[in-house]
Amino acid sequence: MRCDGFSGFQRCFLKRLIVTADDFGLTTSVNDAIEEGHSRGILTAASLMVTGEAAADAVARAKRLPKLGVGLHLVLVDGVPVLPPDQVPALVGRDGKFRPDVFMQGVRIFCLPSARRQLVAEIRAQLEAFRATGLTLDHVNAHHHFHLHPTIMRELLKLAPEFGIKAIRIPLEPPMAPVKAGGRRFAWFSGGFIEAQRARKIKQRIDAAGIRRNDWIFGLADTGAMVSARVLRYLEAIPDGVSELYFHPAIDRPADWPATYQCRGEYEALIDPAAREIITRRGISIIPFAGLEQAA
Repeated sequence: MRCDGFSGFQRCFLKRLIVTADDFGLTTSVNDAIEEGHSRGILTAASLMVTGEAAADAVARAKRLPKLGVGLHLVLVDGVPVLPPDQVPALVGRDGKFRPDVFMQGVRIFCLPSARRQLVAEIRAQLEAFRATGLTLDHVNAHHHFHLHPTIMRELLKLAPEFGIKAIRIPLEPPMAPVKAGGRRFAWFSGGFIEAQRARKIKQRIDAAGIRRNDWIFGLADTGAMVSARVLRYLEAIPDGVSELYFHPAIDRPADWPATYQCRGEYEALIDPAAREIITRRGISIIPFAGLEQAA
């Protein structure tokens, strides 16, 4: 989003909110929560794992929900590749899955030419798998926000014209955003601070490429704990510009998710009538990422 000229100035003083659920396609329990969160609640977008065990089910649901913006949740760590494991050996373990350690995976990509070549091939394969679903690509982000890695972002920007990438998530949370009791603000000041600095730099590259983005994200420090009370406080704090609230909702917690995730509570937050009331009272426009292009 840009603030050039009078019309741009007006847009920057509107409260636009994208409400996104990640890990669409991981399990049917996640898919159930996303479909209900959109049909009965405030959810406007979902990020699809094209190799998730319930990806086909997610695609079928998405085709019944034309107003749900579905994007690619690029998985390059802690998940399953599209390419056969023997084509991405530098990125996977003996089990054929991407290695789970984000930091070490990032180091491999940065240091090993073979890992970078395999990474490029896998990113293309996941974009092609998404295109094969027939869904319109609403946005791109990555599992564990791994698209902040400079090599991954460079490749996404290079492939944007070919695959119609028109919006990318910026995982940048305001430092003073409310957090859960006993929360994770220390994490923001340590590793999160470094991630925030990287996100600010990437903003410039995304803007230069003419790709849409959010200004802020809310819920980063509260991942897995976006329950109603917390979400209502975030909604009361949504500023002018483009914000994103992101969730990990599920009817029943998937085995791959941390035991601390309150995913049922996150689903209930999406369908809480009080959330809709605040959105209406504060004049917040809820949209998918595609709504940013339509408003340009």
